[in-house]
Amino acid sequence: MTKKEYQISIDPRILELLGPNLYTNIYYILAELIANAYDANAKNVYIIKDDEGNIIVEDDGHGMSYREGVQDFLNVARESRTDKENSFVDGSNQQRKKMGRKGVGKLAALSISENVEVKTIKDGDKSGFILSRNVGKDRKLVAINEDAIQFYKIQEHGTSILMRNPSYDIHKTLKAAKRNLLKIFPLVDDNFKIHILLGKEIESISSPEFETIKELGTLITLGEDFEHLHNYFDSKIPNPDNKLNLKQLQEKRDSFCVPLLLKNKAGDECEYKLEIRGWIGARRNVSRPQHYRAEFSDNYISLLSNKKLGEFNILQTLDSHETLSVYYVGQLHVDLFEETSLSDMALSNRQGYKDDDKRFVTVMNYIKHDLLPHLNRLRLKYGKLKKSREQEKDNEKKKIKEEQLREQIDTFKGNIASTLERNLKNIKLSNPEEIVKVASKAVNQSMPNLKLKTTVERNKKKLLISQTKKDKHVADLIYDLLVFAGIPAEDILYSNSSNDQSSLPIKVDIFDYLRDFFVESYSTQKIYVVYVTSEQMKDRWAVLSEIGAGWITKSEHDIFTINGFTPEKPLNTNETWGNIEFDIQEKTIKLDESNLNVVVNKLIYICKELDYQPASKEDIKQEICKRIELIES
Repeated sequence: MTKKEYQISIDPRILELLGPNLYTNIYYILAELIANAYDANAKNVYIIKDDEGNIIVEDDGHGMSYREGVQDFLNVARESRTDKENSFVDGSNQQRKKMGRKGVGKLAALSISENVEVKTIKDGDKSGFILSRNVGKDRKLVAINEDAIQFYKIQEHGTSILMRNPSYDIHKTLKAAKRNLLKIFPLVDDNFKIHILLGKEIESISSPEFETIKELGTLITLGEDFEHLHNYFDSKIPNPDNKLNLKQLQEKRDSFCVPLLLKNKAGDECEYKLEIRGWIGARRNVSRPQHYRAEFSDNYISLLSNKKLGEFNILQTLDSHETLSVYYVGQLHVDLFEETSLSDMALSNRQGYKDDDKRFVTVMNYIKHDLLPHLNRLRLKYGKLKKSREQEKDNEKKKIKEEQLREQIDTFKGNIASTLERNLKNIKLSNPEEIVKVASKAVNQSMPNLKLKTTVERNKKKLLISQTKKDKHVADLIYDLLVFAGIPAEDILYSNSSNDQSSLPIKVDIFDYLRDFFVESYSTQKIYVVYVTSEQMKDRWAVLSEIGAGWITKSEHDIFTINGFTPEKPLNTNETWGNIEFDIQEKTIKLDESNLNVVVNKLIYICKELDYQPASKEDIKQEICKRIELIES
């Protein structure tokens, strides 16, 4: 049997220079390798992290024979799409358009690994070699012995790319890895699945991410193939009586089409149809920071072509100064960007497009002057509808309070009259001092019926988050969740809050506030205290003082602990407290299933104790899971 040799087509110095500089993000590298799997007509692609920390991308595509496929692979920078005939993936019945074009994506793995093991099998023919940044002048690569060519998941056909000792890493949680992969490769389906294997854990992705759609307050779709997204949309504005027309927050548009005169690669001017499909929306709330490391923002508008990510976020390119731009999110597909007969407009690192290309300019003008202004109007409608519903609720409460006030005043007047009538019978009218004394006593006796203290109570904070600044990551999460669950920010006192509604004014001392409004107040309302307890707070006098103040005023309270800390008296140590794990190095927050349920139940209980209607248990649970890493008990 002839010994297999592997010789790369380009100057080795190019590999040495280009390799580590081609990509700077692990997920863009994975995108290139996933695209190669897609172009190999794979149905499954596996992203694996082995016990040694190596990253493997393995697919069940058609694989490569030594004489044809492997030699083609080693022929770097040869254009893979030259005409309409070879623009489709072999064996796909023209259902898949090729994603690759320049023939350099195969070098992506060298950006994070000096030595990349390439193994493939087709019709029983195994081949393998080490793609390296350091290749001799003869351009020959080290061959892998056939006996050593093993695969994790594939058997009869496919390819494996192993990146040894990678300089970048996949996030160690499946949730974060899945979320990032779906941002760069959103159009997975039953015909093309991505599987993530991290240790013993596995996550299979066979459908797009709909969680983002569920977070929107407005939604615009372009084209019939994206209309199904409206099934997952919910503005979350209460509308039990159907008085509000919430359908106006959604819009189903035809895809945007415009003819363009463009010069093809041969220099001839031809007419092409530029079509924009996809979706764009505005979130109900400003995207909150995730409590785990995220490589991609949740505030973005992406451009894709032939189902492949071309540019993740064009918001900066748009130079939009709109206040509402912080709510934007969307994915727009423009296949003309990858039209084979036209010149390539992608940047060399495949992370953006040439901004002077007529196609790009046309798309950006449509987005900036048509799509986004309309989206802004819808987002403003959302705000007005939400506010009108809140005002309606507020007016109902005011009517009830007005009726209560009327009854209180009538009772007050009646009590004074009857008390004066009863007491003045025995007093001579010539003694004005006695009359004043009796009248004053009657007024004082009737004051509780007027309930004037409720006016004071309405202007007081209802909940205090007692914590130390060193625990701000966890305290911020608890604060955000309390607001999400239903407690208005203006009713919460949180000294380290970034929200002015909840923090104290400058130069106002928290202890002066607590003394004035809760210790020396005529009001009987006590502040509800949420204690965030940890080893950090044991040596913090301020937090210990708050605990003492809460105990003296007999305030109701709840406890959240960090990293298994055990609280002590005078706190209620008999109750079940929610334990939250915080990794100081990774800045990640973790919960197991048991403590997740405890936290959810506490949030609901606190809302009810303060007379607020809490969000549903399911919604609160989903919100928490977006913000933390769920771990095994």
